[in-house]
Amino acid sequence: MKKIILSTILIIGSLSIGLAQNFTLKSTDIGGQLTKKQEFNGFGCTGKNISPQLNWDNAPEGTKSFAITVYDPDAPTGSGWWHWVVFDIPANITELKANAGNPELTIAPKGSIQSITNYGVPGFGGACPPKGHGLHQYIFTVYALKTDKLGLNAETNPAIVGYYLHNNTIAKASIVAYYQR
Repeated sequence: MKKIILSTILIIGSLSIGLAQNFTLKSTDIGGQLTKKQEFNGFGCTGKNISPQLNWDNAPEGTKSFAITVYDPDAPTGSGWWHWVVFDIPANITELKANAGNPELTIAPKGSIQSITNYGVPGFGGACPPKGHGLHQYIFTVYALKTDKLGLNAETNPAIVGYYLHNNTIAKASIVAYYQR
């Protein structure tokens, strides 16, 4: 009898929908683990709440804008937790600098919109898993979009933004990092 080995492969990097290109997301600030720097400051967490530097390359032809999301599917909510939603990033931009997720600093690219997260406010809301809940995944995703603007605003909730992203995505790339308290 042959032994069958099943394995799961986690691809950190790119997923192109119908394209052979290697659309890739990278960061000089995060690797496999988030730190106190990316931890939320509130809800019992005491981090610095600084969004990481992110850059991407090899966007597919036809890209008219980009979007970034950070999602925790392990949050004990039944629907995960959206930590950051940024869209309408102009097509000539290929990087978000560290702390671009703080709307008060106006570091994010001109014309981009940071909509509300599950924290109820726009901008980056860092990791804050419940103590003792184990490792949570934080999926940082850049979307190459076929439209210049999604036609949404900063009050649009993450589910609606996600719907528009789904309908306008040419390609996407992700980095998965983990955090626990």
